[in-house]
Amino acid sequence: MDWFAYEQAAASKGYRAVCGIDEAGRGPLAAPVFAAAVILPLGLEIPGLNDSKKLSEKKREVLFDVICEKAISFSIAFADEKEIDQLNILQATFLAMKRACEGLKVPADYALIDGNRMPPLLIPGETIVKGDSLSASIAAASILAKVSRDRLMKELDAIYPEYQFSKHKGYGTALHVQKIREYGPCPIHRRSFLKKILGESSHE
Repeated sequence: MDWFAYEQAAASKGYRAVCGIDEAGRGPLAAPVFAAAVILPLGLEIPGLNDSKKLSEKKREVLFDVICEKAISFSIAFADEKEIDQLNILQATFLAMKRACEGLKVPADYALIDGNRMPPLLIPGETIVKGDSLSASIAAASILAKVSRDRLMKELDAIYPEYQFSKHKGYGTALHVQKIREYGPCPIHRRSFLKKILGESSHE
């Protein structure tokens, strides 16, 4: 597989700075959704690079540092739980992606987006379904977004220990749902995601 096929195709059309963009944390019941944008040198080999979901936490942490060191430019951004509740998760994800793209110190002129929906960027681009396993730039972005979000969840675990965020990272696991029913939501919960849980718990 050519990790840089999409980047090369964009370069052949004259684009000079192609970034990959991916998100982490659309599904959880708490905390921000993260996005990262990464511009890699064309053809750069990063051993072990893959879709973040296919890597162990330890491997992601190692690759995080390698990507940050070798990328031409990278940017990590988020939309917080209040923005998610206000806008909806899709629009909040687009906002995080836009912030990540615009945060690049070396501006991108073309974007490869993981998924099938194009965020409203100021530059042209394309969507790639399962892009995090097809494009090196998107795979790198998926790792930066995922590691950054996981690190935040560990910090939030120390602030709100009763929810055990470091275990489930805010996802709707049985443990997390149990804790929400036990303690009620905390300030970082996405209220729009909890209606069913809180509604069910009020009938118990």
